Amino acid sequence: MKIKRATESDLNDVLYVVGQAFGKDAGPENIELVKGLLNDPTAMPLLSILAFSDDRAIGYILFSKACLTGVDTSTPSVILAPLAVVPDAQGEGVGGRLIKEGIRLLSETGGELVFVLGHSEYYPRHGFKPASALGFEPPYAIPVKHVNAWMVRELRPGVIGRVRGKVGCADVLNQPEHGRE
Repeated sequence: MKIKRATESDLNDVLYVVGQAFGKDAGPENIELVKGLLNDPTAMPLLSILAFSDDRAIGYILFSKACLTGVDTSTPSVILAPLAVVPDAQGEGVGGRLIKEGIRLLSETGGELVFVLGHSEYYPRHGFKPASALGFEPPYAIPVKHVNAWMVRELRPGVIGRVRGKVGCADVLNQPEHGRE
């Protein structure tokens, strides 16, 4: 498997992976989300990464800018959305490798916190913890049944506990319909 930063010329591969990963029901919505984030100035800087098997795109992850409001507004933060793996490559560690590479790159550039609204059994395997219990309020109301799906991972030891607040996100993500895993 080869993992690389996605460029503008990779857009068709990105949209293919996202559409395949989320299927007919959620694929179009997630394709529009990705297109929106890639063009949203409030999401910048972005970290966009593709995974390939041979020459075929099989996985994609996108990190967009986030910020803490209230107590500490200077902590470099991002939101992971979406993570997508084509169905025939799921369960092979592609998503985990994409998360790991994203965390590595973000750590190198001074990132401190990564937030995600995602599967509450999957993301803890990659170092994420329920964010609300640690003092990080989501950008919008999340249904009670999904409260543990709002998670955070610190990239530098000691950040959690030192900062807290409401998380702000890119305009495209700042919509109530995104308040579900």
